[in-house]
Amino acid sequence: MAFSKSTDPHLTLRRIERQHAVIECLRARSPEFTTARALADTVRVTPRTVERDIARMREAGIPIEVRNGPGGGYAIDARRHVDPITLTPGEAAALIVSLVALGPTATDAAGSAMAKLVDSLIHTPPPPRHLSRHA
Repeated sequence: MAFSKSTDPHLTLRRIERQHAVIECLRARSPEFTTARALADTVRVTPRTVERDIARMREAGIPIEVRNGPGGGYAIDARRHVDPITLTPGEAAALIVSLVALGPTATDAAGSAMAKLVDSLIHTPPPPRHLSRHA
Protein backbone atom coordinates (compact mmCIF):
# COMPACT_ATOMS: atom_id res chain seq x y z
CA MET A 1 0.00 0.00 0.00
CA ALA A 2 1.50 3.35 -1.03
CA PHE A 3 0.90 6.46 1.05
CA SER A 4 1.30 10.00 -0.19
CA LYS A 5 3.33 12.25 2.05
CA SER A 6 1.82 15.63 2.91
CA THR A 7 4.19 18.57 2.92
CA ASP A 8 1.45 21.06 3.79
CA PRO A 9 1.93 22.30 7.37
CA HIS A 10 -1.51 23.91 7.42
CA LEU A 11 -4.88 22.37 8.06
CA THR A 12 -6.25 21.09 4.77
CA LEU A 13 -9.67 19.88 3.78
CA ARG A 14 -8.27 16.34 3.45
CA ARG A 15 -6.86 16.48 7.00
CA ILE A 16 -10.12 17.86 8.38
CA GLU A 17 -12.09 15.04 6.76
CA ARG A 18 -9.58 12.44 7.95
CA GLN A 19 -9.70 13.74 11.52
CA HIS A 20 -13.49 13.74 11.40
CA ALA A 21 -13.40 10.12 10.18
CA VAL A 22 -11.07 9.18 13.06
CA ILE A 23 -13.41 10.79 15.59
CA GLU A 24 -16.44 9.02 14.10
CA CYS A 25 -14.58 5.70 14.14
CA LEU A 26 -13.64 6.18 17.79
CA ARG A 27 -17.21 7.15 18.68
CA ALA A 28 -18.58 4.07 16.90
CA ARG A 29 -16.21 1.79 18.82
CA SER A 30 -16.65 3.52 22.18
CA PRO A 31 -15.93 2.60 24.92
CA GLU A 32 -13.38 0.20 23.42
CA PHE A 33 -9.85 1.39 22.66
CA THR A 34 -8.73 1.30 19.04
CA THR A 35 -5.13 1.02 17.86
CA ALA A 36 -3.44 3.50 15.56
CA ARG A 37 -3.04 0.68 13.02
CA ALA A 38 -6.79 -0.05 12.97
CA LEU A 39 -7.61 3.65 12.59
CA ALA A 40 -4.96 4.00 9.88
CA ASP A 41 -6.46 1.11 7.94
CA THR A 42 -9.89 2.73 8.21
CA VAL A 43 -8.81 6.15 6.93
CA ARG A 44 -6.12 4.78 4.57
CA VAL A 45 -3.05 6.50 5.99
CA THR A 46 -0.04 5.39 8.03
CA PRO A 47 -0.32 4.80 11.77
CA ARG A 48 2.13 7.68 12.27
CA THR A 49 -0.25 10.04 10.45
CA VAL A 50 -3.06 8.93 12.77
CA GLU A 51 -0.81 9.53 15.79
CA ARG A 52 0.00 13.06 14.57
CA ASP A 53 -3.67 13.77 13.86
CA ILE A 54 -4.69 12.58 17.31
CA ALA A 55 -1.98 14.70 18.93
CA ARG A 56 -3.29 17.76 17.04
CA MET A 57 -6.88 17.01 17.99
CA ARG A 58 -5.98 16.55 21.66
CA GLU A 59 -4.09 19.86 21.58
CA ALA A 60 -7.26 21.44 20.16
CA GLY A 61 -9.24 20.12 23.13
CA ILE A 62 -10.92 17.04 21.68
CA PRO A 63 -11.20 14.58 24.59
CA ILE A 64 -9.41 11.58 23.10
CA GLU A 65 -8.08 9.22 25.74
CA VAL A 66 -4.74 7.48 25.17
CA ARG A 67 -3.85 4.16 26.77
CA ASN A 68 -0.39 2.62 26.25
CA GLY A 69 0.47 -1.07 26.28
CA PRO A 70 -1.48 -4.21 25.43
CA GLY A 71 -5.17 -3.51 24.93
CA GLY A 72 -4.35 0.16 24.58
CA GLY A 73 -4.94 2.64 21.86
CA TYR A 74 -7.32 5.57 21.57
CA ALA A 75 -10.87 6.10 22.77
CA ILE A 76 -13.42 8.88 22.94
CA ASP A 77 -16.56 9.08 25.05
CA ALA A 78 -19.42 8.54 22.58
CA ARG A 79 -21.85 10.13 25.02
CA ARG A 80 -20.21 13.50 24.49
CA HIS A 81 -21.64 15.61 21.74
CA VAL A 82 -20.88 18.85 20.00
CA ASP A 83 -23.43 21.60 20.41
CA PRO A 84 -24.79 23.10 17.21
CA ILE A 85 -22.87 26.11 15.99
CA THR A 86 -24.74 29.25 15.06
CA LEU A 87 -23.08 31.21 12.29
CA THR A 88 -23.93 34.67 11.10
CA PRO A 89 -24.67 34.94 7.38
CA GLY A 90 -21.25 36.61 6.99
CA GLU A 91 -19.49 33.72 8.73
CA ALA A 92 -21.34 31.17 6.60
CA ALA A 93 -20.40 33.12 3.47
CA ALA A 94 -16.75 33.15 4.58
CA LEU A 95 -16.84 29.37 4.97
CA ILE A 96 -18.35 29.00 1.51
CA VAL A 97 -15.57 31.14 0.03
CA SER A 98 -13.02 28.95 1.85
CA LEU A 99 -14.61 25.77 0.50
CA VAL A 100 -14.60 27.18 -3.01
CA ALA A 101 -10.91 28.05 -2.66
CA LEU A 102 -10.09 24.51 -1.46
CA GLY A 103 -12.21 22.84 -4.10
CA PRO A 104 -15.69 22.08 -2.78
CA THR A 105 -16.27 19.15 -5.09
CA ALA A 106 -12.99 17.46 -4.21
CA THR A 107 -14.87 15.16 -1.82
CA ASP A 108 -18.45 14.21 -1.10
CA ALA A 109 -18.21 15.70 2.41
CA ALA A 110 -17.01 19.05 1.05
CA GLY A 111 -19.83 19.14 -1.47
CA SER A 112 -22.35 18.25 1.23
CA ALA A 113 -21.01 20.97 3.54
CA MET A 114 -21.20 23.50 0.72
CA ALA A 115 -24.81 22.55 -0.06
CA LYS A 116 -25.82 22.85 3.61
CA LEU A 117 -24.18 26.25 3.97
CA VAL A 118 -25.76 27.60 0.80
CA ASP A 119 -29.15 26.18 1.81
CA SER A 120 -28.90 27.79 5.24
CA LEU A 121 -28.14 31.16 3.66
CA ILE A 122 -31.07 30.87 1.26
CA HIS A 123 -33.49 30.05 4.08
CA THR A 124 -32.15 32.57 6.60
CA PRO A 125 -34.32 35.66 6.83
CA PRO A 126 -32.42 38.87 6.23
CA PRO A 127 -31.58 40.95 9.29
CA PRO A 128 -34.09 43.70 10.07
CA ARG A 129 -33.34 46.95 8.30
CA HIS A 130 -33.71 50.24 10.03
CA LEU A 131 -35.69 52.39 7.69
CA SER A 132 -35.35 56.09 8.01
CA ARG A 133 -38.04 58.34 6.74
CA HIS A 134 -36.96 61.36 4.84
CA ALA A 135 -39.42 64.22 4.63
